[in-house]
Amino acid sequence: QRKEFLYEQPAFPEVEYIFKHALTQEVAYGTVLQERRKVLHEQTAQAIELLYKEKLDDCYSALAHHYSRSNNTEKATEYLQLAGQQAVQRSANSEAVTHLTAALDLLKTLPETPEGTQQELLLQIALGLPLIFIKGYTAPEVGKTYTRARALCLQVGEPSQLFQILRGLLAFDLNRGEMQTAHEIGKQLLNLAKDQQNPLLLLEAHYSMALTLFPLGEMRLAYEHAEQCEFLYNPQYNSVAFYSVENPSVSCLRFTSFALWMLGYPDKALKKSQQAFTLARELSHPFSLAWDLVGASWLYRFRREENMVRTHAEEAIRLSIEQGFPFWLAIGNIHQGWALAEQGQPQEGITQIHQGLAALRVLGAEGWRQYFFAALADAYGKGGKTEEGLAVLAEALSAMDKTGERFWETELYRLKGELTLQREARGWRLETSSPSPQASSLKPLVSNGAEREAEECFLKAIEIAQKQQAKSLELRATVSLARLWQQQGKRVEARQILGDIYSWFTEGFDTKDLQEAQALLESL
Repeated sequence: QRKEFLYEQPAFPEVEYIFKHALTQEVAYGTVLQERRKVLHEQTAQAIELLYKEKLDDCYSALAHHYSRSNNTEKATEYLQLAGQQAVQRSANSEAVTHLTAALDLLKTLPETPEGTQQELLLQIALGLPLIFIKGYTAPEVGKTYTRARALCLQVGEPSQLFQILRGLLAFDLNRGEMQTAHEIGKQLLNLAKDQQNPLLLLEAHYSMALTLFPLGEMRLAYEHAEQCEFLYNPQYNSVAFYSVENPSVSCLRFTSFALWMLGYPDKALKKSQQAFTLARELSHPFSLAWDLVGASWLYRFRREENMVRTHAEEAIRLSIEQGFPFWLAIGNIHQGWALAEQGQPQEGITQIHQGLAALRVLGAEGWRQYFFAALADAYGKGGKTEEGLAVLAEALSAMDKTGERFWETELYRLKGELTLQREARGWRLETSSPSPQASSLKPLVSNGAEREAEECFLKAIEIAQKQQAKSLELRATVSLARLWQQQGKRVEARQILGDIYSWFTEGFDTKDLQEAQALLESL
């Protein structure tokens, strides 16, 4: 202390000493023989257990530190696990992964026993959530962790543990684009929950079914399962540990809003969205809030409200950067890019969408790809880059059979029709700007071939929307078709087909889609 290697620091009940520099501490530590160090670490840990036995949970990290540097591997593994689980509760996810991974490494040094297998199972399950938080749903480490956990669970596990493991695998498969595989897991979860007759498990299972049915284009069934979640919801559940990564109560409200919009109820969808957002704000769970900010921007994109999309996407981006959530950061960038393109900044929007898509590729996230590609194609269209937009749509449509993702299929065909017409019209404008006096007679505004192709796309979009009972998308595709028919002089047919779908709606008359439909009907 006289040489100022150590500083005395007042503390209660006894004075504490701190090293002046970390390097000094490291050198001093290195002068103690290794075996002596291990003894001192274990004695220190035992003293902490004795002195602070009434509030031991405050000391998990310290106990994990000391026992992991002693010869007591069993105690080290135990406290590393407790410290890791505690870190997850505090949203200290990187710290949690460090503790839990260290525990698994130490466990490998012990002889294999049934107790050791059970402990590894608990560690693998605990590791899954923080890995998703910091690396995204689709990281290889996530798949490896849950796959190993499932193998262990089949040996020594319980139904509730299997449920949690399957829920992690569902998220992994869904966001990797294995939609049908994820749906099959969702069915297993529902059967497990029914067997257990546990309301919380049933809540999670119905959410899982809504989550996997929606991308398959099963709008009505997705809505029914999401509605079951609301029926099962209890505010007390907000204070317990969930089996899913994000809070299922928030997520069920969010997917109810998505399904309601698809089914043709824009106002009801917005109300559910606002309820989800309010609940997400009340919870002390940053990951659920980041997801719901992205979810809110998703619904506002459905409604074509670019200002609200941008507001929520920007907040999601800020929170994801602050908390280290790469998955939500990537989607936030895509939504913000779409909003920029809609607001007259197509090149900036295209750049940002590409940035988000590149991040998802790095994460291995192939799920929801058609929806994100549609945003890029839309932005290309706004920037006059129709060839690039059509190429993106072709890639999205060709990948559909592989992933099974169908919920945005209607929009892919509608956008293909719109960009086909836009490409032809743009080509005509380029030719008529030629100095040649005959340029204006080279071709009509849109060629008959382009019109036929666009009409086929619009009719296909309407057919798909009708099969999915997606009234909002059916209206949008019908507006595109009616505009084309109006240009072709088929005013009676245009008014008939548009009037039929418009008269079905009972709400949402202040939304862009319904306002445009009404204006077109009046012009017809």
